[in-house]
Amino acid sequence: MRTLAIGDVHGCFAALTALAAHVPFRPDDTLVTLGDYVDRGPDSHAVLDWLIAYNKTGRLVALRGNHEIMMLDACDGEVQLGEWLACGGDATLASYSPFGDSGRLIDVPDAHWKFLDETLPHHEIASHFFVHANACPDLPLADQPDFMLYWEQFGDPPAHQSGKVMICGHTPQRSGRPGSVGHAACIDTGAFRRDGWLTCLDVGSGRYWQANQRGETRGGGLEGGE
Repeated sequence: MRTLAIGDVHGCFAALTALAAHVPFRPDDTLVTLGDYVDRGPDSHAVLDWLIAYNKTGRLVALRGNHEIMMLDACDGEVQLGEWLACGGDATLASYSPFGDSGRLIDVPDAHWKFLDETLPHHEIASHFFVHANACPDLPLADQPDFMLYWEQFGDPPAHQSGKVMICGHTPQRSGRPGSVGHAACIDTGAFRRDGWLTCLDVGSGRYWQANQRGETRGGGLEGGE
């Protein structure tokens, strides 16, 4: 049984389905998705449909990213809506429009709002913990501030007090490969970018697989250490 972490999808449904076939995912795998399912890419609607369907038949742990926060906050008023649209929410709404226009919040199904609302701030197993963005090294996961969990860049984080390896997304790695410092790894590899990849990491072995929007695939192993 594997624990597989998946980086920021950002509406890249073609890359997600190519990745699922490339790995491939097994019924006894636990998928930990690190958030930022929506925005920027063309098919956020399809990505959320896929995650909701997988959650019914497989083992899915869906974390919340800053883009899910912005999408949920967009329901609170025009200012919040404008901020979200400026950060890629326009592509998300367009994916819900049957006519290819700008779309509306009302077009988002209730099941999608429910899924977004139930995403988790973090996840932990015996050897690793998972967050969207980063974590304060001297605080337990339950006490992490939102800024660290959802907004802080990866950089070169210190080891966490738990002694566990941190797996995160949020900060696109310019190389297109996962970034690792031994006690922490970032697997956001810019799926929505023209030259970007979507990454799936087997946290037990350090092996990773990647796919892009053109359906191309590749793989490798984590590099870096302490």
